[in-house]
Amino acid sequence: MDKKTLGIHHITAIVGHPQENVDFYSGVLGLRLVKRTVNFDDPGTYHLYFGDEGGNPGTIITFFPWVGAHQGVIGDGQVGVTSYAVPQGALGFWEDRLEKFQISFTKNERFGELYLQFDDPHGLHLEIVEREEGEINPWTFGEITPVVAIKGFGGATLFSSQPNKTAELLEQVIGLELIGQEGEYIRFRSLADIGNIIDLKVNPVGVGQMGVGTVHHIAWRAIDDYDQLEWQKHVAEHGYGVTPVQDRNYFNAIYFREQGQILFEIATDPPGFAHDESHETMGEKLMLPAQYEQYRERLEQSLIPIKVKELD
Repeated sequence: MDKKTLGIHHITAIVGHPQENVDFYSGVLGLRLVKRTVNFDDPGTYHLYFGDEGGNPGTIITFFPWVGAHQGVIGDGQVGVTSYAVPQGALGFWEDRLEKFQISFTKNERFGELYLQFDDPHGLHLEIVEREEGEINPWTFGEITPVVAIKGFGGATLFSSQPNKTAELLEQVIGLELIGQEGEYIRFRSLADIGNIIDLKVNPVGVGQMGVGTVHHIAWRAIDDYDQLEWQKHVAEHGYGVTPVQDRNYFNAIYFREQGQILFEIATDPPGFAHDESHETMGEKLMLPAQYEQYRERLEQSLIPIKVKELD
């Protein structure tokens, strides 16, 4: 069976205080809070989703905010850096915006592209790059307009304890195209025009430790439920232990850990984030899966209140 993913579906990370998380990803980066729900495995904790105006696959970053949790260490077995793509000519706006909010950044070039690199308030490594490809994000928030708005993921940089094994998996199992190597990075590309570039660090950096400021997992796109079942079989045939399908309400998911210790998920594009609330009102109120609806009052009282605010 020959399988090729369209690219990144979403990336999920662990952070600290939820209001700080909302202020940064909506207030500073201008992403839309497309869903506020709870961690299905720990319903006393939020699960927050941010993305483009439509909450499309390839644009979604999700967070488990745990106040008071220990700080993690970014390292092997994780997504080391999450990249965002903006329209051509927008990088100057983002330099000015990061300076406005006193966010330190550096500039680095990789594979002929200039990146602004910085950290979020909880220590996640991020970067912004200009890309011609990818649809313009029509979302407007504060001073951020579609001319400069983040389109979605530019991609991600993977840190692996066994880079050769991870490279083999990316090409032969996930179906990414090997582009080439530059310095300490190998570049791969998927079929989509967003969330499509994966850079793999060729030398291990030391084992990562899960906690605040680290990525929990990266999810790849499956077209639908049937495609996902094919992926499940495909992954298992290559010797990886893969989970049963799990209903995450906004997509179905399967998981496996590759040999470099990065947790991979394969998630379905449908049904998306507007099936339990309207497209216009996505993210405005707490949405609960059916099994937790009976606990709504208790959960709403225990969860820390959050508010999307324009910070300009």
